[in-house]
Amino acid sequence: MPTTLEMIKELREKTGAGVLDCRKALETCEGDMTRAQQMLYDKGLAAAARKAERETKQGLIDAYVHLGRAAALVEVNCETDFVARTARFKELAHNLAMQVVASRPQYVRPEDIPTDVLEKQRSAYQAQLESQGKPAHVLQEIVEGKLKKFYAEVCLLHQPYIRDQEKTVQDIVNEVVATTGENIVVRRFARLELNEQDS
Repeated sequence: MPTTLEMIKELREKTGAGVLDCRKALETCEGDMTRAQQMLYDKGLAAAARKAERETKQGLIDAYVHLGRAAALVEVNCETDFVARTARFKELAHNLAMQVVASRPQYVRPEDIPTDVLEKQRSAYQAQLESQGKPAHVLQEIVEGKLKKFYAEVCLLHQPYIRDQEKTVQDIVNEVVATTGENIVVRRFARLELNEQDS
């Protein structure tokens, strides 16, 4: 099946990939749009890991206010102002602000959790398991599993994504990295709730 300009344009709109990449993917997949899209997605995700060290000095801050009762600000950074102005990047930032309002994370990533908080959590899990008489050789493995669940509760990037519970927030960020071709970093967030008590 010959590759037409309309097909290239459609694939480009769906993936955000470059014209040449779209044409090559369509030619390789013999015009199958779904396979070409998956091919570009796979290629992009592989590239996401290589982009992780690139500097991110551009981006934007987005806000979401839920019924005037809860709100969040999120700073998301990328490499260029061009990507920061794309609809896909703006949508990501807005959806992350919604995620913060809905899921109440406390940290962006596990590395942001203070050491004393993490050690307190680890000790609590260990004491709980020891009181249940768990054998020492499986104790550490169970504690690590419980810590992963803890990260999924308190770390934004490890939480299940509110619009697709099968994916984490990090998966969604990686998808946008794949389509934009740039490193993207969720820098920080703030959340407010009406009549919330200061901790």
